[in-house]
Amino acid sequence: MSSRPRSLQSRLSLWLAVQTLFGLSVICFAIYLVTAWNFGQNQEEELSNKAVLVQHLLREAEKGGDLVFLRHKLDDFFSMQDDVTLSISAGGRQLFESRPTASGKWMLRDLQVPWTQAGTITQLDVRLGVNTAQEAQLLRRLAWTLLGAVVLGTALVSLTGMWLVRRGLKPLKALTERTAAMAPDKANQPIDANDFAQELRPWITQFNALLLRVQRAYVQLESFNADVAHELRTPLANLIGSTELALTRPRSNEELQTVLASNLEEVGRLSGIVTDMLFLSQAERGAPMRSRAVTSLAAQAADVIDFYDAMLEEAGLRAQVRGDAMADVDAALVRRALFNLLGNAIRFAAPASTIRIEIAEEHGEEGASGFAVAVVNKGEPIDPAALPRLFERFYRAAQARDGSTRHHGLGLSIVEAIARMHGGRVFAASRGGETRIGFTVASSEAER
Repeated sequence: MSSRPRSLQSRLSLWLAVQTLFGLSVICFAIYLVTAWNFGQNQEEELSNKAVLVQHLLREAEKGGDLVFLRHKLDDFFSMQDDVTLSISAGGRQLFESRPTASGKWMLRDLQVPWTQAGTITQLDVRLGVNTAQEAQLLRRLAWTLLGAVVLGTALVSLTGMWLVRRGLKPLKALTERTAAMAPDKANQPIDANDFAQELRPWITQFNALLLRVQRAYVQLESFNADVAHELRTPLANLIGSTELALTRPRSNEELQTVLASNLEEVGRLSGIVTDMLFLSQAERGAPMRSRAVTSLAAQAADVIDFYDAMLEEAGLRAQVRGDAMADVDAALVRRALFNLLGNAIRFAAPASTIRIEIAEEHGEEGASGFAVAVVNKGEPIDPAALPRLFERFYRAAQARDGSTRHHGLGLSIVEAIARMHGGRVFAASRGGETRIGFTVASSEAER
């Protein structure tokens, strides 16, 4: 199980303390090593100088050839050198030994010096040492001083670092307070990024954009709830009213059948609204197409015309397909979009006119980028101000037209959802006595 992440303040303070401890430890350890090395070099140099001096004294004493003279010279010299020790022996016999201080830490060096006496050459074993106790004491004091400097320095930097980190994170705290005061219905008052540090501005910009999208979704949800309540209220009121009226007095079977038929029509309308809303909800959540296959768009349009054949004949209209394209689509969804578009066209087309379903390639900046399917009918023009809203849920451009109350205004919204699922878009235009409404589908890489 992963541990809970620490706060930014504690994490930054901890890392600052660790880095300070490591950095000061490395620096102080380097200072200690350099100092110890310098002390060692000085001691080696001093020992070398003393060795040269002793050899010089031995050469002077050798001229006289007298060991007594040698001892006298050495006693005179080392009586004033408490920090130097000297021991001379020959053949296991001790010839001279200085008496230094009892306590001390010594650096020793062994030498062999030839000694000539009465024509006989004898090798003198010389052991020379210098006292390093003072330097060792200085090194101990330096070590404790450096250790204290590391501890105190780390503590001081950690405390000041905590204060600096807390001060540096104040803009985040202020930003938290500002964001806490925001709400989806108050996104028209975004956070001003210029009031904060440069590092926070990209985050604030993204947050404002997200809040704007949330506000749009919030407005759409509020509008959707109101529209659904309004659309469901009418058929429910009709159901309740007709049922209450039927129950006010005894009815014959024929009258009850009429009431049930009317109620069934209203229930069918309710079912249609619920089914369409479920489809739109799934489409907005990014539901994928159920199946895809390369199919003829003209063949799908012909199937839809066959379905509406009786309605077209009753309205005195004709329908025809112009163009064709092979597209990788969900055929059932494409037919559903064409059902909605052709149904709208039949309701609003001028009598004895011809409705056209036009299929053509859609050309973008880099050539063909998809296919466009449009249903064109002659009839009363649509107000240009209403064109951008045709694909909104429950929107009706002509509420007063005959039969408009039997349609709940989700047909074109479903067309837009189907176009979006195919990577396309919807379009609408009304001019010159013709209304053109349709959608596009993106072409796959294989089709290109």
